[in-house]
Amino acid sequence: MTVAEDFNFEASVKDALREAFKELGHVNVLIAGRTGVGKSTLINAVFQGNFATTGQGRPVTQDTREIRKEGIPLSIFDTRGLEMADFTKTLDALKSLVSERARSSDSNQHIHVAWICIAEDFRRVEPAEEELVKMLVDRNIPVIVVITKARSDKGFRATVLQILPLVSNAVRVRAIEEVLDEGIVLPPMGLPDLVDLTMQVVPEGLKRAFTAAQKVDIELKKTKSRAIVAGAAASAAGMAAVPIPFSDAVAIVPIQVGMIAGISATFGLSIDKSSLSTMVGSIITGAGGTFAGRTIVASLLKMIPGAGSVVGGTIAATTAAAITTAFGEAYIAVLFILFVNNNGEPPTSGEVAEAFKKKYSQLAIIK
Repeated sequence: MTVAEDFNFEASVKDALREAFKELGHVNVLIAGRTGVGKSTLINAVFQGNFATTGQGRPVTQDTREIRKEGIPLSIFDTRGLEMADFTKTLDALKSLVSERARSSDSNQHIHVAWICIAEDFRRVEPAEEELVKMLVDRNIPVIVVITKARSDKGFRATVLQILPLVSNAVRVRAIEEVLDEGIVLPPMGLPDLVDLTMQVVPEGLKRAFTAAQKVDIELKKTKSRAIVAGAAASAAGMAAVPIPFSDAVAIVPIQVGMIAGISATFGLSIDKSSLSTMVGSIITGAGGTFAGRTIVASLLKMIPGAGSVVGGTIAATTAAAITTAFGEAYIAVLFILFVNNNGEPPTSGEVAEAFKKKYSQLAIIK
């Protein structure tokens, strides 16, 4: 039995998705702030899926709840009560929560970064905020102060950094457009800086999870995805280092399926194995269902000038790498445009398949 006859497309997709989301991980962000600082607005402005509104919340302490949403590799730990007279109880509960999670052998359970939100209009850092920052930093959790509702600094950011010298940084943010009484329009600001600062302190193994969850920096999604393409191309080339018969060239297809699954996960495209198999299948062969390995490779070869001549012969390492790179870069280009046009929110799998088929037709050399 040849490799092509042995290949199971559906199983390959299932395995690729499982591995892609396992590698992605899960990032946990603690957000704290007094009532009225605009935490929910900030969360919805930074993360996909109207997260603070549509996510499922569950209490983890009396004043903190965990918010999650299916398909987004993120948990928000929303802490309230910083203005309460009995803040000591809130702080003690947070200490227990942070310590308990830090003891877990699963790094996906740790608290990875904290955003302490202070409204610029308040012009004041409360003792409760000072205590919270010290407690978090003492437990090796990086803290970023988010100065919300930014309109006029007047030295407040410098004051925050002076009072809270232990924080990683402070960033002024206006999460949504504001219209002042005078009719002056203030556009959103500071969100890309917040994403960049957070990426700098999130553990290396979870940067892709944060990249996928956020919707502010689409270029970041592209950059992380290109690293996946480079790795897949190298793997395909390695497999074909000794020229392989075309009949066995389907051996590179699982690499490409894994690449597409990894790019999809990195962009934050939430799709199940059924959707991905249909999408990839329609992209490659223009059909749905289960696909013969020989047909898949023949379709992919159309993307490379002159590659059709290898049919019936062999596929070399350079051809395998070129096919994989062209396929991956085209997929990234399509997702980038769709996400930008959708203000960072993910398109449907149908929209992706349709857009890629158009892109693919432009790349195909042999009809």
